[in-house]
Amino acid sequence: MESNNSSSSSSSDQKFRQYHPYQDLNVPIKTLYNLPTSPEFLFQEESLAQRRSWGENLQYYTGSGYLLGAVLGAAKGTAEGVRAAEAGDSAKLRVNRVLNCGGQSGRRVGNSLGVMGLIFAGLESGVTHLRGGSDDVLSSVLAGLGTGAIYKAAAGPRSAAFAGAIGGLAAGAAVAGKQAMKRYVPI
Repeated sequence: MESNNSSSSSSSDQKFRQYHPYQDLNVPIKTLYNLPTSPEFLFQEESLAQRRSWGENLQYYTGSGYLLGAVLGAAKGTAEGVRAAEAGDSAKLRVNRVLNCGGQSGRRVGNSLGVMGLIFAGLESGVTHLRGGSDDVLSSVLAGLGTGAIYKAAAGPRSAAFAGAIGGLAAGAAVAGKQAMKRYVPI
């Protein structure tokens, strides 16, 4: 029976040919999907700029700050919710407590980091513009200093100065780390 079955399948394969969508095109199939390795720009002026515009920076820093803060805050809140569980709680009540703590903490930390990203993006674009378009470590450090100072300004001058110093150090470390990664990891 096996020989009969294999002969019938081989005869049915010979009746039909495999579909090939590019058979009538005179395009070499190997070069059809060669994609460019560098970004493509609609206008030549866009290719000359080596940095994001202020609007793109605003969206990037605000969005990534909110997302990072929401994830970190949710993780912290979830851990707090698990620790706050009491011995007599039902499983449904424990899950509700964990979800409530995670959601509340995630929103709070996400909003805080999103606002810091918004302030940083505005200050970095402003500092870069005031320095004549010079986008370097100093622009980021000054924007970090200003972000920390503005964010904690309501807590008093001492808190604002301390937060500004932390912001400047964090921005400098982030830019230095980014430049080090560019040097050692080819993109």
